[in-house]
Amino acid sequence: MGEGTKQRKSATIVTVFGSSRPREGDAHYLLARELGAELASRGFTVCSGGYGGVMEAVSRGAKEAGGRTMGIVSAFFSSRANSWIDEVISTRSWQERLFALIERGAGYVVCPGGTGTLVELSVVWEMLNKRVMQTKPIVALGHFWQPIIERVREVETGHAAEWGEARERIIHHSGNAAEAADYLARMLTEHGRQPARPK
Repeated sequence: MGEGTKQRKSATIVTVFGSSRPREGDAHYLLARELGAELASRGFTVCSGGYGGVMEAVSRGAKEAGGRTMGIVSAFFSSRANSWIDEVISTRSWQERLFALIERGAGYVVCPGGTGTLVELSVVWEMLNKRVMQTKPIVALGHFWQPIIERVREVETGHAAEWGEARERIIHHSGNAAEAADYLARMLTEHGRQPARPK
């Protein structure tokens, strides 16, 4: 594989966050599996936390659609990466794992989840809001996170501020997997692989 191909693949990584709890047949598992297939069909490499639940489902969906997957794991957890991961990247702590997931993504999808997923959503949102990283698209899949996001926006948009969320909505809501994948493809195409910082 040539260097140009490696660069192209790294520029099209989408990081997916979500709960480790859903099992095959659960609604959230099925949604994540569909998401993986939709992302892979648009040429994205799917990156996740590498374990079970949503992480397994999105990786499985991507592999079944002929895509490539990455899993970022941590010695903090005792679990092993799921069998649908092509490339496993190991980190020492859960904090290192979190920032490795964020760093590798050209865009993000946040699926339903618990406290861990809430942390991931919050950190990405804050980094984009405060412009501590380049502009990247982020999608909340389904309506699970919408009440929390809208409540936080009451604070962010209720007064004049220089931060990003005060001027425009950073998190996009998608009702289904295909729409989420289409949005990411459109945004990454419009802004290029190295999106400019907001002025």
